[in-house]
Amino acid sequence: MRWENLTTGSGESEGPAEHGRAADAALFGADAVVTRTFDTPEFRGITFHEVRARSILNRVPGASRMPFEWTVNPYRGCTHACVYCFARKTHSYLDLDTGLGFDSQIVVKVNAPELLRRQLGSRRWQGDHVAMGTNVDCYQRAEGRYRLMPGIIGALRDHANPFSILTKGTLILRDLDLLTEAAEVTDVGISVSVGFTDPELWRTVEPGTPSPERRLDVVRRLGERGIGCGVLMAPVIPFLSDQEDRLRATVRAIAASGATSVTPLVLHLRPGAREWFMAWLARHHPYLVGRYRRLYADGAYAPKWYQRRITRQVHDLAREYGIGPARAGMPRRTERPEPVAEAPDPVQLTLL
Repeated sequence: MRWENLTTGSGESEGPAEHGRAADAALFGADAVVTRTFDTPEFRGITFHEVRARSILNRVPGASRMPFEWTVNPYRGCTHACVYCFARKTHSYLDLDTGLGFDSQIVVKVNAPELLRRQLGSRRWQGDHVAMGTNVDCYQRAEGRYRLMPGIIGALRDHANPFSILTKGTLILRDLDLLTEAAEVTDVGISVSVGFTDPELWRTVEPGTPSPERRLDVVRRLGERGIGCGVLMAPVIPFLSDQEDRLRATVRAIAASGATSVTPLVLHLRPGAREWFMAWLARHHPYLVGRYRRLYADGAYAPKWYQRRITRQVHDLAREYGIGPARAGMPRRTERPEPVAEAPDPVQLTLL
């Protein structure tokens, strides 16, 4: 695999410009990779590639639809094994397979916490919002072994830097005390992803994730600690989870968890994810293949009319069940601290 050729133009952007590297500098070199396997039930069949990254604050491309400018991604690849994951394509930049390879070949940036702390302390860093979990889940199973997130959250807390986390992982509850401390000094937005509650669909589409019920328990536990948590209802899967009764059951469960918001997002199929998802669809629901080809004939996204219909239905149900405005990852601040030094106030961006 071409580790030494992975540059900042290969799907992951550099951090602040003061680091002085050329625009095509490799994010890490081949001599910095250590490959490990662990013979334990939870990691059987998984290979970990430990790397020392050269930058951890990644600038989001200007053409992106994301409403934030900076991300931190301590992992590449994801054992959640969601068949629709849009990040699958990024594995091809490493000459890794975007199917089973994405699920089982996990890149771990072992120096992420120390690197982030150093970059946050740079004079040129402006304290912008940092989003996590936007590429692959930072609370996937690997986090239980590598424990990168406590150091990352600790660095953000110590610099009073606003951040948000999107996750399907219940492991976030391990860091509840840290999140509470961070929320006392800066804006913290947490969103949990729950696209549907149907158990059969969950087992086949998201086989490596905690169940939807366990994820909604995370929302409940965060709320009990005073940290408001939104739910990203994603993805809504056409013809499989978009029926009125299934949408209603999902929104009802989300409301019961105490979520502060619910934001629906219809399945999108980018290259890499599209091929893997369509192969899964042909095996499990072959009668839907033709309908999907027609629905997604114009590209990665479902037609606007379909997206608007789903959004309207979910918003109507949210109002019926008493959930607030549909803004995922709404930040929570317990008390606004006194300004630190004379730095300008950071800009708070919502997660989605």
